[in-house]
Amino acid sequence: MAAALALLVVGAMALVNAISGESDQKGPVTSASPTSDDGGGGGGGESAPATPTGNAASPAESIPLVIRVTGQPTTVVVRVADAQGKVLTNGRLDTGDTLQYDEAPLQVVASNGGSLQVTIYGEPQPQKPNGQRGQWFVGDQS
Repeated sequence: MAAALALLVVGAMALVNAISGESDQKGPVTSASPTSDDGGGGGGGESAPATPTGNAASPAESIPLVIRVTGQPTTVVVRVADAQGKVLTNGRLDTGDTLQYDEAPLQVVASNGGSLQVTIYGEPQPQKPNGQRGQWFVGDQS
């Protein structure tokens, strides 16, 4: 019960910060236009390096978080999920924007979760209802 209340308080604080309009986008790689999935190479060299081991993991599977705005512009807050809670992104993202994060753990809150396509370690996340707040957690991958 206490953990759920703490999570609710942290989420509410993130939403208030997101609405206040403070922008701090130091951490992620940002692209103003969406990458195409038509085999044209997309991404402009922003992909993570391939894993040196012989396993079948692709570079996309090693990237902790990719956010693409596929719907209407929305406010997004991304924080490092630790005691300090450093804010990596806090602001409005426009349709077509793509953010990529190379660290974890992370907490993500969006005022309109239905506007986002969220991929965690190469795994597309279920679409959130349009117009409703969306939350995601990116854990450490060991």
